[in-house]
Amino acid sequence: MIVQKEIIEQYHVSPSIDPAEEVRHIIDFLKSYTKRYPFVTGFVLGVSGGQDSTLAGKLAQMAVDELNEEGEKQYAFIALRLPYGKQFDEEDCQLALEYIQPTETITIDVKPAVDASVKTLKEAGIEVSDFVKGNEKARERMKAQYSIAAMRGAVVLGSDHAAEGITGFFTKYGDGGADLMPLFNLNKRQGAQILKHLECPPVLYHKIPTADLEEDRPAQPDEEALGVTYAEIDDYLEGKEVSTKARQRIEQLYEQSMHKRHLPITRFDTFWK
Repeated sequence: MIVQKEIIEQYHVSPSIDPAEEVRHIIDFLKSYTKRYPFVTGFVLGVSGGQDSTLAGKLAQMAVDELNEEGEKQYAFIALRLPYGKQFDEEDCQLALEYIQPTETITIDVKPAVDASVKTLKEAGIEVSDFVKGNEKARERMKAQYSIAAMRGAVVLGSDHAAEGITGFFTKYGDGGADLMPLFNLNKRQGAQILKHLECPPVLYHKIPTADLEEDRPAQPDEEALGVTYAEIDDYLEGKEVSTKARQRIEQLYEQSMHKRHLPITRFDTFWK
């Protein structure tokens, strides 16, 4: 039986946060990782113009700036723009980059690679749905991030947070396949609180969240796809009472997406038995 308290503990979500303290904890986490592994020279992250990648990118750049001030060696934060053709909210993407001030920005259009993959599958007799094509986009973006990270000696950051984590609102081996998840313990409203504290342009954390992966439903709001609001998910993660309908939907999503939160399973694992 799924228990709210156990889910909260699994994600280490606090009922409230001090934004300044949380910023310090996350920056220290990123810096500690680089110091533990001397081969690491920085971070790579796809910046979409949404709240989560804006926050993860800003914190990564702050960590890099501190590391460089300490003078042991030079680090870099590489922000990647990974549109599929023309992105509908490109202005927000550029605003996010202006706010983050990354060490370097690289733009890669994933459309040719995704379309080639879909075409090759079709020629093999597999015509993918629009939903699966959306997963192709997410995985192509992550593939590009790992290629660049490998060439630059960097590690890949993910922008998934607790509200996405418990609902499985990420693509397996796509945006869910990063090396470090600095926002892991935060819910959606806490991420917004931190961005406000860091004087981010409000439009970037007030905008309606969307994965924008499906062409049949362009810019579909996350909450519409999830069938529950982020406010309800956040309340659940903070240990508050939510409606029976919301609780049942959240726990249904958690159970259905369990496979996304595990490494590949062997016959020796007890998880599936």
